Amino acid sequence: MSSEFRAGFVCFVGRPNAGKSTLMNALVGQKIAITSSRPQTTRHVVRGVLHRPDAQVVLVDTPGLHKPRTLLGQRLNDLVRETWSEVDVIGLCIPADDRVGPGDRFIAGEIASLRAALIAVVTKTDLVSPGRLAEQLLAVSRLGDFADIVPVSAVTGDQLDVLVDVLARHLPPSPQLYPDDMITDEPEQVMVAELIREAALEGVRDELPHSIAVVVEEMFPAEERPDLTKIYANIYVERPSQKAIVIGAGGARLRDVGTRARAGIEALLGRRVYLDLHVRVAKEWQRDPRQLRKLGF
Repeated sequence: MSSEFRAGFVCFVGRPNAGKSTLMNALVGQKIAITSSRPQTTRHVVRGVLHRPDAQVVLVDTPGLHKPRTLLGQRLNDLVRETWSEVDVIGLCIPADDRVGPGDRFIAGEIASLRAALIAVVTKTDLVSPGRLAEQLLAVSRLGDFADIVPVSAVTGDQLDVLVDVLARHLPPSPQLYPDDMITDEPEQVMVAELIREAALEGVRDELPHSIAVVVEEMFPAEERPDLTKIYANIYVERPSQKAIVIGAGGARLRDVGTRARAGIEALLGRRVYLDLHVRVAKEWQRDPRQLRKLGF
């Protein structure tokens, strides 16, 4: 076996809720990509870096590919395709507890002609029996010409080390791409905004599908207390009725969002946080190029 150092970029793809972000967080060992049971949760390309003595695996997270109904949707799809064309390995994630369907076939077809090495990752293996898993592995093998098929559970950690071995094996020989202490190149402010958005999405079920965007306007150490970071952020929605939902009766929901987000941000930054949240209406922002630019898309 070659002892040559390998390094490169890996991207997980799959239909919504295939477990991509949860898998990535489990591999990196920290919460980098936000997770939620709603499709299209991921909007930014987030990178996590796995350091090994023989390899450096750089994980790239992309939004899920979907039928775009808005300008935002179209931009997210363009971002996905651009990322696919630049990575060394693509892992198609297919959940073990869900039959292979048209969405999986569509994505398998989309990635079939790319230059990257293609592997299939059967996720959520903790949810099925060994017999059902065997059936699923067979069904997945018929989907395309995969260099490897790896069943994993991000929740129990089962086979994650095997997956990393496989990913590393398919990377090109290369010097290290990132310094040893780096686990993500995502700016802190973007990660903070994502944690606030995750907290704001929690519990609003179907009332606010994807109308929430978050912008961190200011983030700085408090003058009077250097161990405290002050964060001022705006939560944007598309209509006044949605603003009322996010704020809740007497501001109760927004306070809850603030409490949940603050806990996540303090864990991320490793220090105390003062969080000031405001909800603003940006009319139909998902369809308006100017608003999209302002909100960072």
